[in-house]
Amino acid sequence: MLNTLSGRFLILTTVFVMLAEVLIFVPSIARFRQDYLEDRLERAQIASLALLADDMIESDLERELLENAGVYNVVLRRDEMRQLVLSSPIPRPIGGTFDLRDAGAFTLIGDAMMRLATPQNDIIRVIGAPVRDAGLLIEITMETGPLRMTMIDYGLRILVLSAVISVLTAVLLFIAVRMVLVKPIKGVIGYMQRYAAAPEDARGIITPKAGVIELREAEEALQKLQTELTHALKQRERLAQLGGAVAKISHDLRNILTSAQLFTDRIEMSEDPLVRRLAPKLVNSITRAVSLCEGTLAFGRAEEPAPTFSRVCLSEIVDDIAESENLVASDVMVEIVNAVPLPTMIRCDKEQIFRVIMNLVRNARQAIIATGRDGRITVSLREQDDAWWILVTDNGPGLPKKAQDNLFTPFQGGARKGGSGLGLAIAAELVKGHGGQLSLGATGPDGTVFEICLPKGDGAV
Repeated sequence: MLNTLSGRFLILTTVFVMLAEVLIFVPSIARFRQDYLEDRLERAQIASLALLADDMIESDLERELLENAGVYNVVLRRDEMRQLVLSSPIPRPIGGTFDLRDAGAFTLIGDAMMRLATPQNDIIRVIGAPVRDAGLLIEITMETGPLRMTMIDYGLRILVLSAVISVLTAVLLFIAVRMVLVKPIKGVIGYMQRYAAAPEDARGIITPKAGVIELREAEEALQKLQTELTHALKQRERLAQLGGAVAKISHDLRNILTSAQLFTDRIEMSEDPLVRRLAPKLVNSITRAVSLCEGTLAFGRAEEPAPTFSRVCLSEIVDDIAESENLVASDVMVEIVNAVPLPTMIRCDKEQIFRVIMNLVRNARQAIIATGRDGRITVSLREQDDAWWILVTDNGPGLPKKAQDNLFTPFQGGARKGGSGLGLAIAAELVKGHGGQLSLGATGPDGTVFEICLPKGDGAV
C-alpha cells in the first residue's frame, strides 16, 4: 500500500482530513463548553425567578431548584446591588472563576482544553449576562465533573463522525485517483513494456488519448520518443547490413590493391620523367587506399581505430592533398591554396587528419565544379594557447538548408545530388577521436568555412 500512488494518496487523504477535523474540533469543543455554561446560567436565572416572585420559599423547593439548574449558588446583580438569590452548602473551595461576558475566542479555547486535561471534579464560579437584560450579571457556582463528561461525550461523537467522513472521503478520492490518474499511468506503463519487448513493432507505439493535460503531454512525449527510436533502430539495422556489405567489398578491394602495390616498383623504374614523378603519388595513394580498407574492416568489427598521435607538419599534408586533387581532370579550374605557415607542427594522427581535410577539400571542389565557375579553396591554420584551428574555406555556392540541418548525420547530410553524407559524419568522428570538434563556421552565397579544432593538451575541447 505504501509503495503505490493510490495507496499513498489514500493514507495522505485520511491524515489530512483528520487533521482538518481536529482543527474544527478544537473551536467546536470550546463552543460546546460555552453553550453548556450559558445553559446553566439560564437555568439558574429561571430558578431565581421563583424567589423573585415569592420572597419566602421552602428549603426543599430551593434545593430542588438548584439541583435542576445543576448549580450550588445563584447570585444576581440588579441596580448595582449584589443579591444571593439561591444558595446551598459548597462541598469544596472554589477553584477558579470564569467570566463569559468578555471572553475571547482564544481564551475560551484555552479554558476548554484545560478542562479536558483536568480530570478532578473542581468547584468553579461562572459569571455571565442575564437573559433579556434581567440585571447586570448573574453568577453561579457549579461542579466541573458533569461538564467534563459531557464535553468528552461530545468530543467522541465529533471524532467518530470525523473518522467516518475521513474514511468515506479517502475511499472516494482513492477510487477517483485510480480512475483518473493510476489507470492512465498503468496504460502508459503497459505501452512502454510492450514497446520494450518489441521496439521494431510499430503497433507498440502509444496513441495519446488522456484527458488530463499533464498525462496527455507525457503520452505525446513518449510517442515522439518511440517513433524516433523506431526509426533509429531501422536505420541502425540498415547500417549494419550496409556495414557487412562494405566489409566484404573492402576485404576484396584490399587484396586487389595489395596486388597493385607489387607493380609499383616496376613503374618507378620507368625512364619516362612524368611517370617517375607521378609514381610516388601513385604509391602513396595505393597505400592510403589499403589503409582505408583495413580501417573500414576494423570499423565494421568495432569502431574507428583510436588515433596514433605524433608531431606532423600540416603544410606537407595540405600540399599532398592539393597535388592529389589537381590530378583529377576537370573543365573548371579550382585552385587549392595552402595558407599554412611553415614549419608549423601539430599533434595529431597524420592519416586521420589527412582523411578529414581531404574530405572537406573534395566536398568543396565538387560544389564549385557543380556551379561551372572557377573557384578557390584555402586551407589555413590559426594557433591559440590551448588549440589549433584548421580552417577550410571556399568561395562556392554554400550549403543548402537540408544539408545544414543534418550536416553530420549519415545518409542525410549530403550536400550534392547522389551524395551519401557519410564523409562529413566520418570526418566529425575522426576529429572527435582527437578530443576536438568539427563545425560549420559559416556558409552562404559567398562560400563556406569549416573549422577543425584540435586541442594541444590531452583534454577535450
